[in-house]
Amino acid sequence: MQADWEHLKYLNGFGNHFSSEDPRCPNSLPKDQNTPQVCPYGLYAEQLSGTAFTAPRETNQRIWFYRILPAVLHEPFRSIKSEFLTNHWDLSEPNPNQTRWKPFHIPSVDDEKKDFLDSLATVCGAGDPCSRHGASISIYACNSSMDNRAFCNADGDMLIVPQHGSLCISTECGRMLVKPQEICVIQQGIRFSVAVDQPSRGYVLEVFDNHFCLPSLGPIGANGLANPRDFETPTAWYEDRDCDFTVVHKYQGSLFQSSQNHSCFNVVAWHGNYAPYKYDLRKFVVINSVSVDHLDPSIFTVLTCPSSKPGTAIADFVIFPPRWSVQEHTFRPPYYHRNCMSEFMGIITGKYEAKEEGFQAGGATLHSCMTPHGPDADCFAKATKDELKPMRIAEGSLAFMFESSLSFALTKWSMTTCQRVDHDYFKCWSSLVKHFTGPK
Repeated sequence: MQADWEHLKYLNGFGNHFSSEDPRCPNSLPKDQNTPQVCPYGLYAEQLSGTAFTAPRETNQRIWFYRILPAVLHEPFRSIKSEFLTNHWDLSEPNPNQTRWKPFHIPSVDDEKKDFLDSLATVCGAGDPCSRHGASISIYACNSSMDNRAFCNADGDMLIVPQHGSLCISTECGRMLVKPQEICVIQQGIRFSVAVDQPSRGYVLEVFDNHFCLPSLGPIGANGLANPRDFETPTAWYEDRDCDFTVVHKYQGSLFQSSQNHSCFNVVAWHGNYAPYKYDLRKFVVINSVSVDHLDPSIFTVLTCPSSKPGTAIADFVIFPPRWSVQEHTFRPPYYHRNCMSEFMGIITGKYEAKEEGFQAGGATLHSCMTPHGPDADCFAKATKDELKPMRIAEGSLAFMFESSLSFALTKWSMTTCQRVDHDYFKCWSSLVKHFTGPK
């Protein structure tokens, strides 16, 4: 399957207003208006609003679909059980400890067939989708494709980070292939389905408040970090297929499903600035110190979901890519730290510079609000003796962080059910010793 998707073409740019038609139906976009009395090819016009109608023009987001049948044509929603996807943070006792998970288990298809949606399990979260404030972090570990069903998240945007295995994602706007070391964002309300060729695992950050945007660059200037031209949006593609099809709808943290007699991926053309996109993390333009000191990790921010408080994010997506380290007179690894933000980290490939042992690709760590953390004892010992010559660090590795101003609550699944908690994590600092020499 993946080989058939390698040829897909994309529209380049972040936040652009795009227009796209499936080439099988040229001139399928209405001209000069959104809702003509009769649309080309007998299509239905349908708007999906990602912001309030009256949001300022610079932040207003919406998309017009021209589809074979409108999304309203379905049976009533009925509640279904969500096994491990949850927003019931009050069911767990608060836990401020540094937490590390071993690589999350991917079930064998011989033991249990699980698609992307079935495998979603919430690790931690905060807030409330009903009041449209908060965020959650989940993992997926699947071994099969979503056949004749799609997922629609009415609660917020989802940022998906594949770690093992590529995802073939069909959306109402078209198709995109998302590989490890790439990410994608699927906004609130957009229906999508995930197909896989092999067992696959990754991470999902969901935000309820706002949409993701590029961080402001300030004194950096106009260029650097994630450049807008490197983001890719799928082009229109449709299937006119009659079948027993299910749409699973996430609403106020609960799952519902509705049945219909056709595929929901029947959009022949669309235009707007509210469409899913992907980004290759290897294109990130690293900014770093070339004199002294280790700069704050905010310089590695790819995307941010801002809060109403200036400079404070509901969630930032941050990466730690290969780069040169040249600081003089400096302890180069990340410094010991306590943060008013919550820091959830994962490794896509390789090892993390501050904890080369124990922290593994496919696993994760959470350092909660004001919980101390930093390099392990081995990293500290090595970094204080290293020759401070220019060196390439993080070569062959890629770690990321979901950083949030929210105080995350851990779920029962993440702390007990998944059986992946590393209960010896605290020991990585236990051999730190006193080097104090006292007054001379």
